[in-house]
Amino acid sequence: MARAFKLPDLGEGIHEGEVLSVRVAVGDSVKEGDIILEVETDKAAVEIPSPYTGVVEEILVKPGDTVKVGQVLLNFVGAGEAPAARKERVEKKAPEPVKPVAVKQEALRKEGPVPASPATRRLARELGVDLRAVTPTGPAGLVTAEDVKAFAEKKERVVEAEPAVAAEEKAQERRAIAPSAPKLPDFSKWGPIERVPLRSIRKATAKQMALAWSQIPHVNNQDVVDMTKLEEFRRRHKAEIDAKGGRLTPTVFALKAVATALKAFPNFNASLDTEAGEIVVKRYYHIGVAVNTPDGLIVPVVRDVDRKSIVELSIELKQLIEKTRARKTTLEELQGGTFSITNVGNMGGGHFVPIINYPQVAILGMGAATMQPAVTGNEKDGYQVVPRLLMPLVLCIDHRVLDGADAIPFVRKIVELLEDPEQLFMMMT
Repeated sequence: MARAFKLPDLGEGIHEGEVLSVRVAVGDSVKEGDIILEVETDKAAVEIPSPYTGVVEEILVKPGDTVKVGQVLLNFVGAGEAPAARKERVEKKAPEPVKPVAVKQEALRKEGPVPASPATRRLARELGVDLRAVTPTGPAGLVTAEDVKAFAEKKERVVEAEPAVAAEEKAQERRAIAPSAPKLPDFSKWGPIERVPLRSIRKATAKQMALAWSQIPHVNNQDVVDMTKLEEFRRRHKAEIDAKGGRLTPTVFALKAVATALKAFPNFNASLDTEAGEIVVKRYYHIGVAVNTPDGLIVPVVRDVDRKSIVELSIELKQLIEKTRARKTTLEELQGGTFSITNVGNMGGGHFVPIINYPQVAILGMGAATMQPAVTGNEKDGYQVVPRLLMPLVLCIDHRVLDGADAIPFVRKIVELLEDPEQLFMMMT
């Protein structure tokens, strides 16, 4: 007996994915648990195991296809069963295109088979007519060839409900990416162009950023942190941490500093539930770190940052970044973040304004630390200009939940901690 294999639920908030590869062919024998497909969602590349032991009878997708949760991907037959015979498909000359008209969905959803002769069914296929939409004139509700011809001649051919739904879903997706974008001009009038499909991560990023920017009133607070002591400390302990399998980077220290600040200012570790009219404050501290990959920006999550030492964080973050760039992260590792950090310093970036990772309410941006002249000292002992390693910080907040008066002490707490690396290094909780 044939069994249909549908795309399973891949995780919270994931409704579709793109087929990266099909690992089986028609006629292959597979066992339950064998990997049969690889699908890329907006969060990760996922290997899909077979839920059945049997023989692949039919493959309904190919690499590059976008598939939705619940969509049939393959058909199986039991081990030892012969695949159903397939009828050869004969190419027919396409009929003259006729103008499709809208028909109520109920007209396309008549229950049970439509009475019609094989010849009438063949004619309907050739003319692109859906028999469910044709009014029968034959005895006992039989649809005749004349009924089909009359339907086509009157240009009352219907567009099947499924393509119509798919078209509407694509339209909704376009609106989600660019809610009010006007139609683009024909750029090819001015020179050669290339069209590249918006796929997977880039499509997800476009939707997420459009959502965040349209829903969240952003306010940013900029500051500068003196990283001189931290850099000296980092260099002094680098070999020790490397030997333990970690990598001591400014982001590692920022993770610990942010988790400490979140405990002191809990509304930064929250989300706004507009439907309930409530601020949801989380009592766990899972911090997302933006990672640049060849496929686009991915934000894996370091969990329970407040419970981990700098050494533990240096090891975990290194492993998480490596997995992310290799597209080996699990869905669990990409979900549940309560705050995000993005560091462009290794690329030489200075001040920039990041977009909040909805439904979070704040994000911290870190720029490149550079040697700059700074004034030190005091009025009593005098001032002097000395070279210091200064790094820009930008905190973006959701103004519906937080105010500038909240942002300033939060950032100053982070600055204070980053300027005292010995204290951060000693923190375990």
